[in-house]
Amino acid sequence: MSEIRRDRIHNEYVLIAPERLRRPDLHAKIQRPKGLKSKCPFCEGNESLTPKELYAIRDNEPNKTGWKTRIIPNLYKAVQVELEDTSLRDGLFEYIPGVGAHEILIDSPCHDCDIQNLEISAIENWLRSMIIRIEDLKKDRRLIYLSIFKNHGASAGSTQDHPHTQIIALPITPQSEQNFLEQNMRYYRRHGRGKIEDIVYNEIEAKKRIIHNEGNFVAFCPFASAYPFEIMIAPKKNITSLQMCSRDDISILSECIKVVFRKLHMQLGNFEYNMYFALPPINSNFENESYIPYLEKNYRFIVRIIPKIYSLGGFEMSTNMAINPVSPEECAVLLNSKD
Repeated sequence: MSEIRRDRIHNEYVLIAPERLRRPDLHAKIQRPKGLKSKCPFCEGNESLTPKELYAIRDNEPNKTGWKTRIIPNLYKAVQVELEDTSLRDGLFEYIPGVGAHEILIDSPCHDCDIQNLEISAIENWLRSMIIRIEDLKKDRRLIYLSIFKNHGASAGSTQDHPHTQIIALPITPQSEQNFLEQNMRYYRRHGRGKIEDIVYNEIEAKKRIIHNEGNFVAFCPFASAYPFEIMIAPKKNITSLQMCSRDDISILSECIKVVFRKLHMQLGNFEYNMYFALPPINSNFENESYIPYLEKNYRFIVRIIPKIYSLGGFEMSTNMAINPVSPEECAVLLNSKD
């Protein structure tokens, strides 16, 4: 039986429709030929094929072999840090130059290793590299919002086989994030808690959708999952952003991420996905200044993993309302069945 559920984080509705499982394209696999490692610009030994690195975890000189993670400017950047952040108007039309930063974090030297294949220490290095860049980009007061995401597979938007993560910093706050900040503040003023805090508490109490629960982090299939096998990882206490994580937190989060991907891989095989970190603003401006003082009290960063099992259709595009053919409860049962 179908259900319409309310996604409290994004303030949108999701249609859980098990009958859609009969769609012929649901389990279609997109086969993607692997590129030659000798020509992969992200592989160790090919450092000369990329721009000079911004940061790397290594014990030797920059732009050589011997690194564990490596961060470089995106050669095909969507925004440019060299531009000036000046608002321009032409009647009702307002625009600013595409100022910002667009970087690539090469997850590891291994060309064929997705997250479930990495050692915990390698995932820790990946997360710590993000933290270094967050702290550095935060110094540029023009930059307000930070997007950290992974596209894995052609249907997820990836154009490089080598596992990598993108970091984009913008001088504005996307409307969806601005809406969340506003709704979260209203919720906090009413309850004295942030939305994520109560969602995590209720998921742990319900026990129906939990995938992994250890230390300060819990992974679960959200009650109003917009996609089949969607998983959210969230702190169990108010950890506002990645850079607020202790060394132990990073280790536990790394293990949680690895466990989640191992379970997804066991159930879905070599699947394609999008993954992103929902983070608070890195600087204040006129859009978010009223929320900044309260972030440590009501904001928790989250990690969202979205397997790309089938394509969106006209209904989703016209209503901005997802149709999910697999209930999150069923996904949790399947993911936990092979432990």
